[in-house]
Amino acid sequence: MNQPYEPYPPPVYQESIDPERLRNMRTLTHILYALYAIHWLTGGLTGLVAIIINYIKRGDASGTPYEPHFTWQIRTFWWALLGYVIGFALIWIGLGFLIIGAVSIWTLYRIIKGWLFLYEQKMLDPRAWF
Repeated sequence: MNQPYEPYPPPVYQESIDPERLRNMRTLTHILYALYAIHWLTGGLTGLVAIIINYIKRGDASGTPYEPHFTWQIRTFWWALLGYVIGFALIWIGLGFLIIGAVSIWTLYRIIKGWLFLYEQKMLDPRAWF
């Protein structure tokens, strides 16, 4: 039950990846998690910056161990945005506050989990909900 996620089939990474490129991608991925983590303090502005960078640099992350993190971050952004829109649409009946709270907790969980997996260099299932 507490076993780390092992995707099937295992990911195939390019063997000749430049170590400098890997170091740069790791640093960028940390920065992106930080931008997502502070999006509540900036009214979502840093989240918008992060998603734009995710899409611009997604090709550079392809074939590296950081590719699943980019997918994880992109999916987190879009699903959270959908949840927030639904929550704000239902705020007038009171249910919206509950939805917004749940989406915020879920988003925070995904940011923390992804960042920890990046720090510990564990495999991350980018398609998982939790």
